[in-house]
Amino acid sequence: MVESGRKLERLESGTRDAMNEQATPTPHAVSVRGVSKTYKGGFQALKSIDLDIRRGEIFALLGPNGAGKTTLISIICGIVKPSGGTVTADGHDVLRGYRITRSKIGLVPQELSTDAFETVWASVRFSRGLYGRPRNDKHIEKVLRDLSLWDKKDAKIMTLSGGMKRRVLIAKALAHEPSILFLDEPTAGVDVELRHDMWRMVRRLRESGVTVILTTHYIDEAEEMADRVGVITRGELILVEDKHVLMRKLGKKQLVISLQRPMQVLPEGLDGHALELAGDGATLTYTFDAQSDDTGITVLLRKLGDLGVDFKDLHTLESSLEDIFVSLVREAP
Repeated sequence: MVESGRKLERLESGTRDAMNEQATPTPHAVSVRGVSKTYKGGFQALKSIDLDIRRGEIFALLGPNGAGKTTLISIICGIVKPSGGTVTADGHDVLRGYRITRSKIGLVPQELSTDAFETVWASVRFSRGLYGRPRNDKHIEKVLRDLSLWDKKDAKIMTLSGGMKRRVLIAKALAHEPSILFLDEPTAGVDVELRHDMWRMVRRLRESGVTVILTTHYIDEAEEMADRVGVITRGELILVEDKHVLMRKLGKKQLVISLQRPMQVLPEGLDGHALELAGDGATLTYTFDAQSDDTGITVLLRKLGDLGVDFKDLHTLESSLEDIFVSLVREAP
């Protein structure tokens, strides 16, 4: 125990010394320039990534399995060394200023790796000390209460459910009060209630000034929370855009027309319109650009009337972020 205490003191001392280094002023919490990663076997996981993440935003990084999301996060956090390029976090180079950048960053990994025989309280408190932070039991209590872990503070982690263990990982990442928080698939395999609890927690963190970067397979998670969205596939960052701007630029609207009488084929007079006839012949779907001054809807409805095509109902549908994501990944070279 004495030796463990000495090790912790040395870690705290080293981190405090590193904190005295001067950071380069920057409006961005994270800046990535020309970052690539090629593994020994020749596999290129990342290809010249450029990315700026603004202070105080929630940034969602989307991509299919194997796209390079976790590799990029690991490089920014200083866990994996890039083959090329530079990364700064809060103005500090993540390689040259490793101690200071790690003190600024909290990471919640995908894997449920925890100190199985430790209590929740001891594990979270120790995590704070690792980053040179002075003891602050009030902060640890607040984190545990925010994550609905307070009644489990004296329980050994090995006795907790999977969802509770993931909450402990988040508590450990927040113990040292980081200004940048990475959540790598934070809600994978957890129940809906926990997902919504995490969403609320992430919003509170953003309101307090914390920059949050999350990777997720759940597109609704990004649509619900993110300020900006990045799409990565095959190691390349193919798009970074404000979520609402992205949906406005790439989202499509559809007019769905329910017909009074099913038809086998489209009448010749409708050939020039972006129309699809459903398999049962009972529905017409017209795709249009909602931002255009002329959507073509008025002309289409007039033609339907001229051709004697009667309809009983019509309504519009709008592309979701998931639709946009799928189309981007499919179209990527």
